[in-house]
Amino acid sequence: MQAISAGTARRLALAAQGFGADRYGARVPAGQLRAMLDQISVLQLDSVNVLCRSHYLPLFARLGAYSRNELDDLAWSADRALFEYWVHRASLARLALFPLFRWRMEAARAHVWDRDIRNWRQSSDPALHVGPSAIIEGMTRISAERPRLLDEVRTLVDDHGPLTAAEAESNSPAGPAGEGGRMWNWNDAKIALEWLFFAGEITVAGRRGFERVYDLTERVLPAAVVKGPAPDRETAQRELLKLSVAAQGIATEKQLREYFHLPVSDTRQRISELLESGALVPAVLEGSKRRTYLAPEVPEPAEPQARALLSPFDSLIWNRDRTEELFDFHYRISIYTPAAQRVHGYYVLPFLLGDRLVARVDVKADRRRSALVVPSAHGEPEIDRAEVSRALAAELRLLADWLELDEVTVQRSGDLGAPLSKAMASIGA
Repeated sequence: MQAISAGTARRLALAAQGFGADRYGARVPAGQLRAMLDQISVLQLDSVNVLCRSHYLPLFARLGAYSRNELDDLAWSADRALFEYWVHRASLARLALFPLFRWRMEAARAHVWDRDIRNWRQSSDPALHVGPSAIIEGMTRISAERPRLLDEVRTLVDDHGPLTAAEAESNSPAGPAGEGGRMWNWNDAKIALEWLFFAGEITVAGRRGFERVYDLTERVLPAAVVKGPAPDRETAQRELLKLSVAAQGIATEKQLREYFHLPVSDTRQRISELLESGALVPAVLEGSKRRTYLAPEVPEPAEPQARALLSPFDSLIWNRDRTEELFDFHYRISIYTPAAQRVHGYYVLPFLLGDRLVARVDVKADRRRSALVVPSAHGEPEIDRAEVSRALAAELRLLADWLELDEVTVQRSGDLGAPLSKAMASIGA
């Protein structure tokens, strides 16, 4: 069993996630977006739009000023290379991964509802536990109150798709004679659509604003992907775990599992099989008793020259315990924290420099003023604040240009606020 130092583990993680190479300037060459998506496999989606939609940020952090329209085309055009699904929570994933999640979709189709939501997780297939609890609770209720609703909504999409949840409600059939009203409300329509989406029967054809537009999966994705052969559950999970370790560089069992939210018991068995076949290699981090895993024959990574602001939903820092273990950086997202309890701000991005997370930067886009605003900036202990401020100022200017914002406004809150403001002034930003 190999012993891996913390520095080597950080470099393995960064290299696996596509950090370290020089980023591109005004235009990212054709094919680089797809290559990076091949490497990390998945982009998490989130509705927060304080800076920009979070799924755009990871590719900027790795590649530089790419075209967001190009990513939109890869995700939602007729010639798409990505699909939406519950991969790592709500996500965009490479189209080639669709067959590897058919076992999860089939588990959803085969599910028999427990009428008591409190017993659902004990009685259901753990493959379904990645799904949102509000949808599970809603379907538990609907299965008792309106057992034919899924068939009705599926027929509605077949007849009227593509449509949004609001359009599904407005196109719902009338209720029984004499009762008036509609057969279901918006919430029930949304719940049914989301469960059919989880089951793979419908998918996201596109977005209006950020609202999902649903249609039958066979009308959206290529037939070879939807109707073609798919591996069985065990084979698919082994492939997903190999993709997980390739995308993380080094990972514990829990970290391997959570990249694609695989069931606990299944993951343990699949890891045992991959170790036996030599597709995984055990290792241990120096100073830790926890077993970790590597892909076989991974070369020693070079010292990275990374510089990036990381989305809270970036796959490098999804697992907060791993972030703390590798980078000695305790990080929690602050957008759900009451204002009086926030320490570093509202939408706080970790700042990666070299192979360390060196600062926390609260940022927002003021589109009315065409300004990238930094309400506060805090440095980590024992950093060179002048050096970090200069690097961060350059990164903020690059980010503002990419978002087509004219100015960068740094407020002097936080221990890095004053030196960062000075560094911004020195580059004329």
